[in-house]
Amino acid sequence: MLTGCGTPYLMQAASGEWHVLHERVPIDKVIADPQTPPQVREHLEQVRGAREFASHELGLPDNDSYRTYADIGRTFVVWNVVAAPEFSVAPKHWCFPIAGCVAYRGYFHEPSAREFALALEIQGFDVAVDGVPAYSTLGKFADPVLSSMLRYGDDDLVATIFHELAHQLLYVRDDSEFNEAFATTVETVGLERWLAHRGETARMHAFREDQERERAMVKLLSSTRARLKELYAAPLPRDEMVVKKAEAFTQLSGEIRALERRAGVSIPLYEQWIGAGLNNARLASVATYFECVPGFMRLLHEQQDSLPRFYDAVRKLAEQPQAERHARLCTAEATAAAD
Repeated sequence: MLTGCGTPYLMQAASGEWHVLHERVPIDKVIADPQTPPQVREHLEQVRGAREFASHELGLPDNDSYRTYADIGRTFVVWNVVAAPEFSVAPKHWCFPIAGCVAYRGYFHEPSAREFALALEIQGFDVAVDGVPAYSTLGKFADPVLSSMLRYGDDDLVATIFHELAHQLLYVRDDSEFNEAFATTVETVGLERWLAHRGETARMHAFREDQERERAMVKLLSSTRARLKELYAAPLPRDEMVVKKAEAFTQLSGEIRALERRAGVSIPLYEQWIGAGLNNARLASVATYFECVPGFMRLLHEQQDSLPRFYDAVRKLAEQPQAERHARLCTAEATAAAD
């Protein structure tokens, strides 16, 4: 596998994974260690309960993943690069031996990610670079809880574990949109059930408010993406296309700020996106994770909200050609039916 022009990239991936695995310590040992900071101990005690809940109540893999902890000493474990052509909302894909073709390319070192992104920009691509707190090896290794996963609070930590375990339960080669939306659906449903299980009324209320804001944001980005797709298909001179594209993203920035004002909050992530410059790659990245979620949620409801039946239905869809499963889950018609 480590031959040809992809050798340097695969070597950094292998080296980065080795360092993560090398730092693993059993969570029980970390919790028992008197030198462990109290906040880390509290997070890991939540993880220990959520990990059992994931297997026994959500039907997620009961294996050695997320039963160890690794302090990686940095804010993010990897940085993902997403790219899209100047006049397209479809992401560029890269293909790898295990994961197949995916709509992003991850680096264990931020400078390497930004160097690669710069090379893509020089080629004319719109590019987005985002730090990622966790990733899944799809069950090939026993993935640890990473120190980078603790910085967002217990609910996001638990949700991330559910998301990554969902990838271990079901993963379809060459279909990032299907995989990420499935895992996002399991993450959302799993966290809501976890909070209900613990009787966390206040956290449940906050979670539902966050979900409402997220749905509004995704709807806004999706509508912009649809308008741009129509624009890019129009037979316009390049100069006019550039101007209309810029107008669309200026309008989107204003709509994001209006959404924040209605919610009475300033969301750092949205502000970061605007500051870095909204572009096709940002829209493609969000679409990869969320565009098919309404279809998956509808499928879950069709199965009377039974996760085992839902997983079976998703496995059957995974056996179908990509175009057919996307038509079932990811089209505007599927989203409207879910609403």
